[in-house]
Amino acid sequence: MKINLFKVYKTGLASLIVIIGLSFLNVSVAEEKKDTKGDFARGAKAWVDNCVRCHNVRDPKELRDDQWITTTFHMRIRAGLTGQQTRDIIKFLQTSN
Repeated sequence: MKINLFKVYKTGLASLIVIIGLSFLNVSVAEEKKDTKGDFARGAKAWVDNCVRCHNVRDPKELRDDQWITTTFHMRIRAGLTGQQTRDIIKFLQTSN
């Protein structure tokens, strides 16, 4: 029986790539689930660091919770915010409302 070492190597390498890929996928899915609701403290910092650059400080009670969602998603594009920063800012504004 003749063993083709190239096929064994190729199969082993493909398996290793799949295992490594799945482990990274697992970590990112777990991290994403953890932060989907936003964080108040990070939101307060992101709000000060980003929103106040162009706007006067606004009272979170100026808009309803649903209006803050629409506003922050609109401003996300203009300010170049990540999805997580946007969720954090929404959490901060809605909790302060």
